[in-house]
Amino acid sequence: MKYPPLSREEVKKVVEGRGNASRVPVALHMWVHPDTFEGRKEQVVQILGDYPEDVQWIWFDVPWVFEGRQDDPEYRWVNFSDPTAGQVVGHDAKVAISDWSQLDGVLQDFPTPHYRGALPAAPVADEGRYRIGAWWFCLFERHWQLRGMDNALMDYYTDPQSVHRLFGRLTEFYMAWMERAKREQQCDAVMTSDDMGTQTGPFFSPDIFREFFKPYYRQLIDKAHSLGMHFWLHACGCIEKFLPDLVDLGLDVIHPIQKYTMDERSIVRQFGGKITFWAGFDVQRIIPWGTSDDVRLEVRFMLDTYGRDDGRLIFTAGNGINGDCPVQSLQALFEEAFTYGRRSP
Repeated sequence: MKYPPLSREEVKKVVEGRGNASRVPVALHMWVHPDTFEGRKEQVVQILGDYPEDVQWIWFDVPWVFEGRQDDPEYRWVNFSDPTAGQVVGHDAKVAISDWSQLDGVLQDFPTPHYRGALPAAPVADEGRYRIGAWWFCLFERHWQLRGMDNALMDYYTDPQSVHRLFGRLTEFYMAWMERAKREQQCDAVMTSDDMGTQTGPFFSPDIFREFFKPYYRQLIDKAHSLGMHFWLHACGCIEKFLPDLVDLGLDVIHPIQKYTMDERSIVRQFGGKITFWAGFDVQRIIPWGTSDDVRLEVRFMLDTYGRDDGRLIFTAGNGINGDCPVQSLQALFEEAFTYGRRSP
């Protein structure tokens, strides 16, 4: 390994806006998928081995929608079998809860957050790094996973009470998970996801966000803080209209500030110093189509744009880095992040 990982305290200092570490923290490995590189997999694995991940990930085993686990058949989101089994249905078009009349039964048989397999049975070895308990899909993503995208976007207008009931129970579930993350794995933070933006704007209005999402995110973020943990949120797309509310909620870390959907310089002017940016390198244009020199220039632009004297910057990718990425570009991405990242902003 070419560099030692940063310590827990160094990363905490950056997240909390108390100053820079010896270099910009990098949390990039989790977005790189070596298996998609096929014949170049060994080269990718070697690159990952050369550079550290400055955080330590501890992943929750999230319930599946229809199927439980062998040791707990009820560890699933709904209490009935897949009505579309054997059919080919689009990811966001699959509907589990086809009618809100099913909600009473779903909530009555809701999975328990205390399922023993949700976290590793024994504490994961503490490597001295900042530890994050993580799961995908929080409120919006869980909503459309259960109701299908078309239904979910209408539910805020046609059956708001049912949405609130679902979100309330999900929030209780996640808060119990957060307690376990702290108690069982001594996590410093939790991370979850809600892709609330499209390429050109949010999926719904700020008024919808404030009515249906903000109260439950407030509970989650306040819970994390009461446990002495930070709250990280991944939210793809253009979410600029939601950032004032996320800052107001006390969200600690936001990812990725997706390039080409928002102007990162404008975002920094408005919100720099108020929230930590887990700034994501573009994977839609520069990674697949750019040269390694383009990659290096973009890394420098990002570190110069987001860098601050009080820290508040962690470097990463905007989303998954897969087989359409030239190995030379992946090498340049890591190398520039670790070398140029040693400069003071």
